[in-house]
Amino acid sequence: MNDWRIYRGVGQPHDGVRRLPEPPPWRDFTRAHDGAPTGSQDPSGARRLGVRRRRAENYAPRPAEVDAVNAALYLRRPLLVTGNPGTGKSTLAYAVAHELKLGRVLRWPIVSRTTLQDGLYRYDAIGRLQDVQLERARGTAASGSDADDRSGADAGSAGDTGEDVADRDPGIGAYIRLGPLGTALLPSELPRVLLIDELDKSDLDLPNDLLNTLEEGEFAIPELERVADRQPVVEVLSHDSGRVAVHGGRIACTNFPLIVLTSNGERDFPAPLLRRCVQLELEPPGEEQLTAMVEAHLGEEGVAAGQDLIGRFLDREPGEVMAADQLLNALFLTQHTPHAERLTRERIADLLMQRLDRSR
Repeated sequence: MNDWRIYRGVGQPHDGVRRLPEPPPWRDFTRAHDGAPTGSQDPSGARRLGVRRRRAENYAPRPAEVDAVNAALYLRRPLLVTGNPGTGKSTLAYAVAHELKLGRVLRWPIVSRTTLQDGLYRYDAIGRLQDVQLERARGTAASGSDADDRSGADAGSAGDTGEDVADRDPGIGAYIRLGPLGTALLPSELPRVLLIDELDKSDLDLPNDLLNTLEEGEFAIPELERVADRQPVVEVLSHDSGRVAVHGGRIACTNFPLIVLTSNGERDFPAPLLRRCVQLELEPPGEEQLTAMVEAHLGEEGVAAGQDLIGRFLDREPGEVMAADQLLNALFLTQHTPHAERLTRERIADLLMQRLDRSR
């Protein structure tokens, strides 16, 4: 009996959804797991590295991967990682941050509308203007309500003056928030890890726009430079750690961050960007990497129960693109549908492990 089904398609409302098991470890957004990397409060690290036994601890990277990461660290250069979807490009950033105790990974997901400004900082000029207008309106209202009481008072002391409003103004820093790239370039004792994910999704300008910032390791905030003579130090909001001080309207790194740029190979990048990066192409995971990945997320029982599906994943046709997380999805659902018929489980595996390069 296929009593594993929550939705039965019978049109009768029921409470079967309460029977759902815990989500897959890589889709649990409610908390940082006990297996999260030491010192990390980022649940993304646990989701990517595994919670049973951390993938970072039992995954054996290929020598080329180790060499490329070390070259990027020594040279203070970005690491450009290319490869098919699901080969572990993004996970590499989390694994390095875990092993080297570099803290939470800063992630900058790229879409077609992403600009360099999004990564550096955003200034909420409209929000600041609205707050100033609101304060002035409150001051005017307070002045009107107290007008009778002040009829004999000096006119210069009536209501909120411009100075009073300025005193309540939280300052320009409250309206500036650093982006992931801007936060990664803050002065720090140790380098931060920044994941610029799927750079090939950007428009044509972004790779070129990144060049100067990646080369110089610094950038200016014009809104703060204009007031630097009056406010040489301004506290602004960072991407992940509260308020930070900016001196003279400029941010310059003391330790260049480890920047991992990922690409699915959907476009070519300009030569000026390529020469500034250490390039690494990830091959699809082999048996050792897949087994470590499954064990990290689903435990040894997941490996034992999923040998057939792991073998099927490894035996796919040359050139056939399939992501490792498709295998994890199929194994998890197989584990949690023990009452389903064998043909049903095979049908689910077929549904979840479809090739990604299939022509439409």
